Amino acid sequence: MARARRTRSLRRSRAASACSNALVSDPAAAFDGIREQDAVKLLLSAALREGPAHAYLFHGPSGVGKRAMARAFAGALLGDARRVERGTHPDLYVLEPLGEQIRIGDVHALRHDLHLRPFETDRRVYIIHGADAMNPDASDALLKSLEEPPSYATVVLVADHAALLPDTIRSRCQMVPFRRLSRAAIAGWLLEQEGQLSQDEVPGLARAAGGTLERAQRLLEPDAAKARLELIDVVRASYRDPAFAAPLAVQTVLDRASARGEEARARAKDTADDSLTAREADQRERRAARGAEREHLIEAVETVATWCRDLVVATNGATGTAINADLTSELDSDAALVSSDGAEIALEAALETRRRFELQLQAPLALDALFVSLRRAMTRVETTPVG
Repeated sequence: MARARRTRSLRRSRAASACSNALVSDPAAAFDGIREQDAVKLLLSAALREGPAHAYLFHGPSGVGKRAMARAFAGALLGDARRVERGTHPDLYVLEPLGEQIRIGDVHALRHDLHLRPFETDRRVYIIHGADAMNPDASDALLKSLEEPPSYATVVLVADHAALLPDTIRSRCQMVPFRRLSRAAIAGWLLEQEGQLSQDEVPGLARAAGGTLERAQRLLEPDAAKARLELIDVVRASYRDPAFAAPLAVQTVLDRASARGEEARARAKDTADDSLTAREADQRERRAARGAEREHLIEAVETVATWCRDLVVATNGATGTAINADLTSELDSDAALVSSDGAEIALEAALETRRRFELQLQAPLALDALFVSLRRAMTRVETTPVG
């Protein structure tokens, strides 16, 4: 049976610890390094002042600071941010999936650890990354611990898709929603990447990042920028090219997703922990590949949605507000070919596909239906070849 990665340092002498058992005197300072998420910071700062709940569920889009916030919160609770950051604090337990799921054996191991008294401080912190990857048996096992947790334990679940967790789990956690970052925050981060961008390039990329630093970082990669332009060409072909074929468009997206997955697999292999068995390492690589593929597919659908949205504003004479600000000439050209109503229908189709992806919809079928919808919605009687 696959095991999730469990991080817990060796026991240390209580006398050797110099950290304080008291909650931090300036709670807000614990989160200084994390961009925005002001509502989250207020909630967690209050928890540091008044005492934490027994369980939290950090949920929201990938790449907006959930993992960093979980580490910062744990560091403040345990009074030693540096050792928490390194994963060496004896009162910190981190669980994250290696394979496709977190299984019951992984949660049983956590539950056993949960009943060990704190080693150095007066509390223990448990972080479960990828909590939405728990299978039903693992969720049931965790539920028992959330119903009657020891007084010294704080459990932090981190999930991109809270809807995939059972209602019974969600109801026993304090929900902590994370939001997409503002364009200003993304632009600020982009400007910090010395030597990579000019001032003129930043606004367009900040818009295209869709509110996540993860995507902003990928957009700095030449291959990712190329993939974005290729996808937009495919979308444009759906209403400009009389010979457009949805299956070929779908295959273009799937091929890019597969390539992203292979890159992620290679990175996971290069950074493998020597303590992992060959089976565990393989499961870790597979999960990395599938996660990267899924993220690319979601990003692809969101890129389609941004283009359709830009067509809506372009057909209404507001190209200056386009998300894809580097392609305004293409938008102005296409605005003469599609109707505002058609662009709105196409936009809703893209947004609906994105929502359905949350339900683990089969990507090839969903993408095929999307490209067919785009062509029907935005193609007029006369079509113009791409050029």
